[in-house]
Amino acid sequence: MSNSIACIIYKNGKILIAHRNPVGDMGGRWEFPGGKVDAGETEQQAIIREMYEEFSVVAVPGKKITDCVFFHKEKKCTLSAYFVELEHDGMKSPYVLTEHTEYAWVDPAEIPKDNFVDSDLQIYPAVLKALEKKYE
Repeated sequence: MSNSIACIIYKNGKILIAHRNPVGDMGGRWEFPGGKVDAGETEQQAIIREMYEEFSVVAVPGKKITDCVFFHKEKKCTLSAYFVELEHDGMKSPYVLTEHTEYAWVDPAEIPKDNFVDSDLQIYPAVLKALEKKYE
């Protein structure tokens, strides 16, 4: 079974999303930043590594929000979502992207309107609920 993480980065009422490079199974679709957890690595270590590799930014993992199970090419996969803080917001000093063509800070309600990856849409309701609880 494959294990992946989704980084939920929320600031000033907006959530960070990224547009995947136009290659591969999910190419050209939007997603929450993140990626696969490597063998021997904790989910928190994967968050730090993935955000540095894909955005050249230092990340601080926070509280786990939820998990979901999905199938990709008939292989069972788990996706775990975490709140994550970043050293900066990528506006004054842009993130250096390696796996994405662009990123955006969007209102969380806009996410279902974008061409979002299916696994991230599965965790989306739990993300909204966690944001409501965290920022009441």
